[in-house]
Amino acid sequence: MSERNLTLLTDLYQLTMMNGYLKYEKNEEIAVFDVFFRQNDMITYSLACGLEQVVDYILNLNFGEEEIKYLNSLGIFSADFLDYLKNFKFTGDVYAVPEGTVVFPGEPILTVKAPILQAQLVETAILNIMNFQTLIATKSAKICYAAKNDLVMEFGLRRAQAPDAGIYGARAAVIGGCGSTSNVLAGKMFDIPVAGTHAHSWVMNFKDEYTAFMEYAKVYPENTLLLVDTYDTLKQGVPNAIKVFDYLKENGYKPRGIRLDSGDLAYLSKKARAMLDKAGYPDTIICASGDLDEYSISSLKNQGAQINSWGVGTRLITSADMPALGGVYKLAAIIDKDGSVTPKIKLSNNTAKITNPGFKNIYRVYDKATGKAEADVICLRDEKEVDESKPLVLTHPTERWKKTTYTNYQVRTLQEQIIKDGKLVYNMPTLKEIKAYAKRELESFWDEYKRLDRPHLYKVDLSDDLYELKRTLLEKIRGV
Repeated sequence: MSERNLTLLTDLYQLTMMNGYLKYEKNEEIAVFDVFFRQNDMITYSLACGLEQVVDYILNLNFGEEEIKYLNSLGIFSADFLDYLKNFKFTGDVYAVPEGTVVFPGEPILTVKAPILQAQLVETAILNIMNFQTLIATKSAKICYAAKNDLVMEFGLRRAQAPDAGIYGARAAVIGGCGSTSNVLAGKMFDIPVAGTHAHSWVMNFKDEYTAFMEYAKVYPENTLLLVDTYDTLKQGVPNAIKVFDYLKENGYKPRGIRLDSGDLAYLSKKARAMLDKAGYPDTIICASGDLDEYSISSLKNQGAQINSWGVGTRLITSADMPALGGVYKLAAIIDKDGSVTPKIKLSNNTAKITNPGFKNIYRVYDKATGKAEADVICLRDEKEVDESKPLVLTHPTERWKKTTYTNYQVRTLQEQIIKDGKLVYNMPTLKEIKAYAKRELESFWDEYKRLDRPHLYKVDLSDDLYELKRTLLEKIRGV
């Protein structure tokens, strides 16, 4: 993966705009772009993900001979532009929330501040990377929330949309809470625990199920987890597994458990648990797989299913119920040669698509007594810091008569500088550190915001300064 040059992983219009900017001598302008996603019925919160790959992409941007030769063959770019690309490198700044941060619609989760040609080029790849990985990390977080304290294994590689989705999807799933992956390459690349049992084909390749189980146990006596639904789960599968477990026990090994991949998982798991307990194996695992997601797991939990390990594949790696996050990359400001900042705003008849102007950040308000997050505020970067010794009044982003006052609180700024003048200035955490951070992030939110059915809407407000800037620009553009 790392040996590929991803510089041309962009839409053609990014390059045509760059060519035009160079022609009209706009290449010294500094642009500020924000990455955010919009509210929809499926989105309550998201878990920011993909920053590590974005950083790797940005730091390795370069147009080699093959790239320039190809662009020249298109016959649409000037010689000056192609010559400019020969020495191209990213020299701007990148700010972002750390991977694993809980984020909400409208919040700038990543900001690029760079010469306009550079800032324009990176849009497509940043969205490609962050949209997908944030989507999968979020889906994983919801699945793991439904599974409560059970182990969730990511099993999605064979159903992922191509290798990169399987590889980086596995990484995102671990950030969201999964404990392991079936993807061996992802395990190697990111030091993720790998897990797996055997397929139905193993059972079918022996003269009978019992023989298949026994031969597997002899190969892996310390990790015998048997798939029991190839023929008949309760009449053959579980009884045969118990016979093999007896053999393992007699030889000093502890059997791990069984896996159910089809049928009525609630009913079968209850019956299987009773059979295993009666046979003297109360500590064995019952693992379930087969088109699971947060809703089916929650339902099985409510039915009292005796399952304590979950293998989740298709619906996780494809985020089946919402296959696209819809994150966008929008111009927020232009900084001219003399340093003057011109805020930019995009208008729309759809209020939700009107952007927030200016060079921004986010701060999060926590209740000191509980440590729980209470609200987020999108603000301008040059605003004065919040004085935590004084009451904090937050106002609804559009319905300004709605106000909330906080007294016993503390605030935390979410975005951090990642790249400065084209160089990495951020200490990139390990995957284990990101996963632990994401877990703390999720635990800092009340369950009401995370529940699957009609979650409570978390407050995301605009600071007074940002609201006034937005209102002024709207009135100016509309001629009010």
